[in-house]
Amino acid sequence: MSRNKHPEVTVNRIIDAAYKLFSTKGYEGTSIQDIIDELGDLSKGAIYHHFSSKEEIFEAVSDKVYKLSEKEAMEAIEDNSLSGLEKIRTLILVSITSSVHLPFIAASPDILQNPKFLVQHLYTSLNDVAPNILKPIIEEGIEDGSIKGENPKIMAEVLILLLNIWMDPAVIHYTKDEFTDRVLFLKDLLKSMGMDIVNEDMMNKLDVFRNILS
Repeated sequence: MSRNKHPEVTVNRIIDAAYKLFSTKGYEGTSIQDIIDELGDLSKGAIYHHFSSKEEIFEAVSDKVYKLSEKEAMEAIEDNSLSGLEKIRTLILVSITSSVHLPFIAASPDILQNPKFLVQHLYTSLNDVAPNILKPIIEEGIEDGSIKGENPKIMAEVLILLLNIWMDPAVIHYTKDEFTDRVLFLKDLLKSMGMDIVNEDMMNKLDVFRNILS
């Protein structure tokens, strides 16, 4: 039996097939057999050679989606004419409405029922996004005067917890009407923290995200 000389190709095919299925059928509605059927030419043994479980496949898909949406977001804020506040606003909008990320949000498993996913979500938010992406932009905003505050580290951590936990429908389930209430509350809260991020234009653009809610 010949060895697969390019295992990374097989891994990427599995991830791409799983992304398509998770985005259309949801995590709970997708089985390993569905992924096998979607690929058409791989056995269950071949799948398990690369991934130990559906959960591990989902983690790999999540990682790829995160990296792609992060790339889109970072490209969007390279405009040096934007203030720090405007960069934060752009970053949030691009992240939420990304063509890669948006269909995946509605398909994600109930994170509160999957502690491993919740821990991974928190770890990435607090140990990667907050210090490496948000904190430098908040510092820039404080320097240019568009953001008012004295502790960008804490501001970044609070902001990411609000966005990635409190506002994430995969963590806390809420209706379309409740989403609007949350955004309005978030608007006032962030303004009181010195980050007047949520404006009318942003509210209108967030309707794309609102429409994926039940």
